Amino acid sequence: MSRFVDKLPFFDRRSSAMEEAEDIPRSGLLHMHHNHQQQPHHQHSGLLMQPQPSPPATKQSSYTLAQLLKRVNEARSDASSPTSSPTHSHYTIELGGSMPGSTGSDLSDHNMHGGAGGGDGPLLPFVLKFTDLTYSVKQRKKGPCLPALPFSRGSVDPAEAEAPRMKTLLDNISGEAREGEIMAVLGASGSGKSTLIDALANRIVKESLHGSVTLNGESLDGNLLKVISAYVMQDDLLYPMLTVEETLMFAAEFRLPRSLPTKEKKKRVQALIDQLGLRNAANTIIGDEGHRGVSGGERRRVSIGVDIIHDPIVLFLDEPTSGLDSTSAFMVVKVLQRIAQSGSVVVMSIHQPSYRILGLLDRLLFLSRGQTVYYGPPSALPSFFEDFGKPIPGNENPTEFALDLIRELETMPDGARDLVEHNKKWQTRMAPKMKHHEKPTLSLKEAISASISRGKLVSGATDGSVSLRPESAAAPAAAVSKFANPFWVEMGVLTRRAFINTKRTPEIFIIRLAAVLVTGFILATIFWRLDDSPKGVQERLGFFAIAMSTMFYTCSDALPVFLNERYIFLRETAYNAYRRSSYVLSHTVVGFPSLIVLSFAFALTTFFAVGLAGGAEGFFFFVAIVLASFWAGSGFATFLSGVVTNVMLGYPVVVSTLAYFLLFSGFFINRDRIPSYWIWFHYLSLVKYPYEAVMQNEFSDPRKCFVRGIQMFDNTPLAVLPPALKVRVLQAMSQSLGVDIGTRTCITTGPDFLKQQAVNDLTKWDCLWITVAWGFLFRILFYISLLLGSRNKRR
Repeated sequence: MSRFVDKLPFFDRRSSAMEEAEDIPRSGLLHMHHNHQQQPHHQHSGLLMQPQPSPPATKQSSYTLAQLLKRVNEARSDASSPTSSPTHSHYTIELGGSMPGSTGSDLSDHNMHGGAGGGDGPLLPFVLKFTDLTYSVKQRKKGPCLPALPFSRGSVDPAEAEAPRMKTLLDNISGEAREGEIMAVLGASGSGKSTLIDALANRIVKESLHGSVTLNGESLDGNLLKVISAYVMQDDLLYPMLTVEETLMFAAEFRLPRSLPTKEKKKRVQALIDQLGLRNAANTIIGDEGHRGVSGGERRRVSIGVDIIHDPIVLFLDEPTSGLDSTSAFMVVKVLQRIAQSGSVVVMSIHQPSYRILGLLDRLLFLSRGQTVYYGPPSALPSFFEDFGKPIPGNENPTEFALDLIRELETMPDGARDLVEHNKKWQTRMAPKMKHHEKPTLSLKEAISASISRGKLVSGATDGSVSLRPESAAAPAAAVSKFANPFWVEMGVLTRRAFINTKRTPEIFIIRLAAVLVTGFILATIFWRLDDSPKGVQERLGFFAIAMSTMFYTCSDALPVFLNERYIFLRETAYNAYRRSSYVLSHTVVGFPSLIVLSFAFALTTFFAVGLAGGAEGFFFFVAIVLASFWAGSGFATFLSGVVTNVMLGYPVVVSTLAYFLLFSGFFINRDRIPSYWIWFHYLSLVKYPYEAVMQNEFSDPRKCFVRGIQMFDNTPLAVLPPALKVRVLQAMSQSLGVDIGTRTCITTGPDFLKQQAVNDLTKWDCLWITVAWGFLFRILFYISLLLGSRNKRR
């Protein structure tokens, strides 16, 4: 099926969040907006129209989004032109206006009279319901470092002392969140707010979480949930050197399909900037501790914008107002209200909302040590606590009173048990009234159809491969298109973003280049113009060993590159913004040009100054082996950055491992002198192959002689003899051996010296390709470490 997204839906151009904030009364609960389900949705333009359910269809085992969209398109065609063909090969998704041939009132009438619920009012398109969620983790009892001896007095069985015990983080939590509403989870620190958000967002492994989470009564496949939802973490994980507009634009390129023109993506970003109230900060960098950027509230809204760029159906937020002042927090929640009213289910945790924020919330869920102490609308808080015998004073914030009371109860031996039991009774008593006002929900199939007609699911529905949960156990598993774009598009976007970051932090490359130039200058001045004497040969060996090991030590600065981006990577890949393989290849492409520059800088600084052999061919091979060393060393550091989680842990590992590589490289001890039980480390040494390659590049010419005549006495006790006496010794040796050995006779050629050093098992080209292969291997291992170490679920 051809790609069906021709146009991207945009949010309506509304006033900024600050302008709307000024119009909200500050009188607290007197103006709460919690009764959204009785407000006609079509009073808002575009996004806020009531969705039309799909026409009935024959039952089948699996419904793909392409099929759902086709049915929506057929309904549009029938409404506008009964004689038109209902089948189309290309589809258009539009947002911001009503469907052709129908109005908001028509939709409302259809839902009231033709929907599944008969004439009971407008249908609720999406209801996220969770029932009896329970989650426990293992804890080990704290005991002494050394177990008591069996014969000691008062000894404790070590197995018993180390036996794990279970700590319950969630205890039978139930509730629901609906489209158009904000459900807030409240409680003190450690009450289980973030754990509940993770449970709803499928960030806890199924084996550990008990209970059910359904959308419109149907269980969600994990991949489908990633497509239709977004998760905003508590920390603002953004690239500091990108502007607000660039950050949102890159998010759009990741989450929106390739079939959508770049012009339309830019319009989507501009509309989102207006919706988030970020117009004045659009061209300001995000900033960090060393670079001044946007404010905390603006940064928080950018974080939200990154995750809602594809207009998700369900939005989870972990304390989005944490660390913000009252006004900034209110503006953030106001934005969330507008997102909910645009057709999303919003579930958020919040520590202590103000009066104004409380007026924007629709449902509250108070937790105490993993148990529900209140669930319901904010307006019912006074009657709830009055029934409990703790009436809320008229001049006090109800949420502050509730949280203070919960903290006070938690200090008692029984904790908040009485309040938990009171909530159960209160929920039982209020259940008939709540059910009386409930509206029937659309099926998940119909709700997604309606969402597609409003432009939802732009991220995942790019090739028609998303299907709903099968209706029978024998049906095939749900197939979900995990990523909005193909591999090469992701790689291009990632590479462009990384190049922008690199360009705006030139000091990092300048410092690295300076380090290489200074190292090369020092080596060039120390080993200046080495001769071909035996001493010159030994000095060449020292130069090669230090130069090649320095290449690897210089690459240790690649260690913090990924560690600084680690949590941004985890956030972006948690909901399939791009593939891990795309990130690894992009990371490799971006770093390679700098390695070329560093290689030529080091070679030009040292090769001619030291007087190395080989001419132009030898120089370019020296550049190639230095580049291969940089390539392998940066790959090794990158791999370690995927294994360790802290720079302070990574640097000792890098330094010590490279020291072992140098020790077993063959410089300090020849290969044939290494003990057999350590020979394997010799072949694993990264320094071995570049070291042997430059050795062969220097000494492989059999026509070049390095020891002549009396030079054979150098580096021996006979070196102190007068030259005339050395000549007589040579003559005596000639007479004894029957071979003419004069002062110009070549004693040792380059290949002879390589044989003495046991550098004869591989050619220089073999060493070059093995070094290059090490670089590829480490990057493959880096990819594997990302696959295994970047899981986003709790155990």
